[in-house]
Amino acid sequence: MRGWKEATLLLAATLGAGIGPGAMARSLDISVSDADAGITDGADAYLQCVPYARQVSGIALYGDAWTWWDQAEGQYVRGTRPKVGAVMSFAPHGAMRLGHVAAVARVIDRRTVLLRHANWSPIDGRRGQIEDNVRAIDVSPGNDWSEVRVWYAPLGDLGTTHWPVNGFIYNERVRTTDRPVVLASASLPAALERAPYRSQIGSDFLAGIVTDAPARARPKPVRQMLAYAAPTAPTKTTAPKGARPLSDDPIGRIIAARMR
Repeated sequence: MRGWKEATLLLAATLGAGIGPGAMARSLDISVSDADAGITDGADAYLQCVPYARQVSGIALYGDAWTWWDQAEGQYVRGTRPKVGAVMSFAPHGAMRLGHVAAVARVIDRRTVLLRHANWSPIDGRRGQIEDNVRAIDVSPGNDWSEVRVWYAPLGDLGTTHWPVNGFIYNERVRTTDRPVVLASASLPAALERAPYRSQIGSDFLAGIVTDAPARARPKPVRQMLAYAAPTAPTKTTAPKGARPLSDDPIGRIIAARMR
């Protein structure tokens, strides 16, 4: 408990001395635990990078710095390009066995940013110091920010070590409302049993409708061959035997006269 109080006072004093009233007000909201502050009792109390990065970035992750990258998966958007407010996640390397986290304060160009972080450079022989707006440059061959050099106060310049970087954690929550569309489900029959479909069509829907007879019951069409007869020349008709000539019949004479 004593270590927690001393770390909080140290953070407030450092912010008040080096950053300004805005940061001083924010320091009151920082919750530092023995687990992620790296503090000890007595004069050796110092501030670790994790609580400071959490405060200035607003990213609510806890535990050692090396766990942040994996913790962010599924919670915060991650990427390989710096953005203001994002947290640069350093992988463990050499003596830095717990990793490191630093917030991006400003993007200068495609290979240069300014960082805000704690417990990087020993200042006046003391660890746990806060440094704001210190330079870091991308030295990765592919310009993907996988390796960086960072300002180191004792040198008054960039350090010579190429620190491995996991990437950047952005203060953007991963969207969990997007769910895949289910095209088919094995539980569909059970769901239908629980809520069967009820048709709105009445039982008399087909009343009065006469359907065609089945195809196999229909009589086969009768195919007939029609004979074609060529027209014949008209022939002269002759009267049957015993028939009276038209000239002897008055009516016949009239008919014969019209036929001429």
